[in-house]
Amino acid sequence: MMKQVLRLGALLLIVDLLFSAPCLAQTQMGAREAYNYVQQKRKEASKLWEQDRATSGDIEKGIQILEGALIFLDKPEITNLALDDYVKPLKARWHDVFADLATAHALLNNKEESIDYLRRMYAEGSCGGDLKWTLLGKAFNNIRQEPEFKEIVEKLMAKGNNWSNSPLKTPYRENISEDEKVAGLSIFWSEVKYNFVYFDHVPELDWDQLYLTYLPKVRYTKNTLEFYHVLEEMCAKLKDSHTNVYFPKELHQTVYSHPPMWAALIEDKVIIVDVRSDSLRNKGIEPGLEIISIDGLPVRQYAEQFVAPYLSSSTKQDLDVRTYTYSLLSGPKDKAVDLELMDDKGNISKKSIPRSGYNDVKSPAPFKFKVLDSNIGYVALRSFEDETVVKSFDKSFDAIVRTDALILDVRENGGGDSGIGWNILGYLTEKTFKTSRWRGRDYLPVWRAWEGTEFVWDGEPARERKPNGKRLYAKPVVVLTSGETFSAGEDFCVVFDYMKRGKIIGEPTAGSTGQPLSFDLPGGGSARVCVKRDSYPDGREFVGIGIKPDILARPTVADVRAGKDTVLETALDYLKKVLRQ
Repeated sequence: MMKQVLRLGALLLIVDLLFSAPCLAQTQMGAREAYNYVQQKRKEASKLWEQDRATSGDIEKGIQILEGALIFLDKPEITNLALDDYVKPLKARWHDVFADLATAHALLNNKEESIDYLRRMYAEGSCGGDLKWTLLGKAFNNIRQEPEFKEIVEKLMAKGNNWSNSPLKTPYRENISEDEKVAGLSIFWSEVKYNFVYFDHVPELDWDQLYLTYLPKVRYTKNTLEFYHVLEEMCAKLKDSHTNVYFPKELHQTVYSHPPMWAALIEDKVIIVDVRSDSLRNKGIEPGLEIISIDGLPVRQYAEQFVAPYLSSSTKQDLDVRTYTYSLLSGPKDKAVDLELMDDKGNISKKSIPRSGYNDVKSPAPFKFKVLDSNIGYVALRSFEDETVVKSFDKSFDAIVRTDALILDVRENGGGDSGIGWNILGYLTEKTFKTSRWRGRDYLPVWRAWEGTEFVWDGEPARERKPNGKRLYAKPVVVLTSGETFSAGEDFCVVFDYMKRGKIIGEPTAGSTGQPLSFDLPGGGSARVCVKRDSYPDGREFVGIGIKPDILARPTVADVRAGKDTVLETALDYLKKVLRQ
């Protein structure tokens, strides 16, 4: 009798849910609205059984809500919406509702129903990430030993293992086997072939032919270090800064060790621009010195022969930064780099600079605020790696808002989490604003079988983001950029530019962002491939180009030697004129 009452209650609740669900014809519901509706129902249901002292009645009510959401999803008009190329999140709602129902039934010890929903979840394409809650979730303790549960978990594991490359993830050895080297090349080649989103940026590249060209090269490498250098060289042919090969950690000190000083290519000269060690300064190493040669070779020849061929870069400005700023002085930890230097008077000196052993390195903070001339605020945003940047901005906001204009400097921002930068932009407007749009390759083998179609583009249109709502800086703002402005730093600039909130001043950005897919390689190293193609909200491309500044300003050799920041001075002059108007 009790079960009949519960079933009757479930039927009435589902009917109520269906009548209360948005009507497609009346509201012209889009995929996003349907997605939000189902997510809201999932949240309502899960709250019922996640609350303290949840009763069986609470869980039953949650199940009823989810069954109503499932009926809503199965309506033909909603199913058709999910076929749209741009609504991948809606397509995944069936899977997630099945997972929720499996959880709820497991909590009630309804073993048969829970396992049935797990099977349906698996059929929707579940793998990998679902293992965490199926294997570790307390909800499944009641059915964990059931043969059917073990069977579905084994299937999930088998599906996830297709991508884990666990037998191919071999440990580091000084010289891995020839088979491992060929396997490593093959893994990298296949991940690029099926996932890389910028083949149109290298139309002259025949990726399959390149694979055949590099097979004998990797076979003939004498050790693991040389093997990874060859993979780097192959990767560089793709000309994408978010597609890279990384050496095993055991080789990091051999490859990546770098003295705490950096140079840049300025007016066709390689100029030291930053020295972060007093011990180096005491040796006479100062910004403004020109590097004439490295290890006995003219600096440009050294860079073109030993550095640039192994760097994958989306634009010339990014390649220059990676070559002359990030990688030029890198090498073995215990081997000093021999430099020939020239000062502004033409005097030449030779210095042997250790790559390691510094205990006095002073790195700039990711956030810095100060007030400049004419009450113009200056904020350096050097990283979007974590939320401390937003917290620091918010903490300084009372002082920032008292300035008459604001400079946001992302010239050294190498990226991180795009949302962190967009959070800061939320302080600069009282209107909603659009973020980047993105696309990726949607590959189905059956399309090749039917029509020879390789893939179609799938993704999401630009999303709207709400302003801060509580704190607003409404005065003039400019953003400073350079070739080091990269990844999430560029996502920040794209949105700022599209908002028409102010001018961008400086040099074109690196021209690379997106989502890399990372994977392991034999011998302890790894690689990544760019699988997400970002653009302006209106579809304009900037990857492979860079975001062009409204006011072009570049550092000069004379200004570096004089300690003058060319780009910052240009921004100050511009804002002073704006304030005088």
